[in-house]
Amino acid sequence: MRYTQLGQRGPRVSTMGFGAWAIGGMNWGPTDDAVSIGALNAALDKGVTLIDTADVYGFGHSEELIAGVIRERGKGNVIIATKAGNDFYNAGDDDDEGYGPIKQTYTEEYLISAAEKSLKRLGVEALDILQLHSPDLEKLEREEPWRALEKLKKDGKILHAGLSIQSFKETEQAHLLDRHHDLLDVIQVRYNLLEREAEQVLFPKALEHGVGVIVRIPLLFGFLTGKFNRDSTFSAEDHRSMNLSPQKLEKYLTELERIRPLFDHYPDQSMARVSLRFCISHPACHTAIPGAKTPKQVDENAGASDLGPIPEEVLTQYGLR
Repeated sequence: MRYTQLGQRGPRVSTMGFGAWAIGGMNWGPTDDAVSIGALNAALDKGVTLIDTADVYGFGHSEELIAGVIRERGKGNVIIATKAGNDFYNAGDDDDEGYGPIKQTYTEEYLISAAEKSLKRLGVEALDILQLHSPDLEKLEREEPWRALEKLKKDGKILHAGLSIQSFKETEQAHLLDRHHDLLDVIQVRYNLLEREAEQVLFPKALEHGVGVIVRIPLLFGFLTGKFNRDSTFSAEDHRSMNLSPQKLEKYLTELERIRPLFDHYPDQSMARVSLRFCISHPACHTAIPGAKTPKQVDENAGASDLGPIPEEVLTQYGLR
């Protein structure tokens, strides 16, 4: 496992982290807590030191599973990044858009309250990283969410402040780094071989301001492992029934053919590992957080770290620079 500094002010982390959305037990099909705990332990055994979660994942359950493992093993150098703002405490059925009853709440009072609940669930004295959880730009133009992060930092309840950039709004929200780079230590960004908008404006700003970058959805919900095809379907409870719908699968499969030569360049490496290596190859990107539900998936993901970034000349050769 390789390690890096997460931006100028962020903590030192493994270049492959553990994405803990799926183990929350919602939105990803069936899960088994014993297997999920096994996956977390496997990640730590492999040298993973960044676990990314959110209060809303499993409505607290993901954080609870992580807390149990940390309690048993000790926290050591593990960095837990969580998120707040997707309010499941006060939402009703009318707020359910396919992920359960959730609404965006970014008032100062709510964010501080949500952070305190995460502190209690995780059983820690301070949150290593707290990220605003992919809010709309309109909410980020207000002062309240930033005041909340500032107060939580000042009070020692969070060590680092972050913003999870809303998917497909990478350029639209990039200017927030100019405005809040003194407060923001870290951003989290949707980025993978087929979705690269962040390269245009956001990544240059992150480099300019020394902000750490966590790459999410590096395997595009499992699509870039190569295990799905035009006939793949998902249960109604699995968010991929929306995010990898037949129409989207068709689009992604067509786009995949353009980059097939990159995978052919590394015949001894899996599609997943090549895809993950790509996500830590951009100079702005420090770590990726592929999700995992099983120890086997952890092993596959973690192995990409030792292989390191894909060389610039190879990316250029295949039109990826």
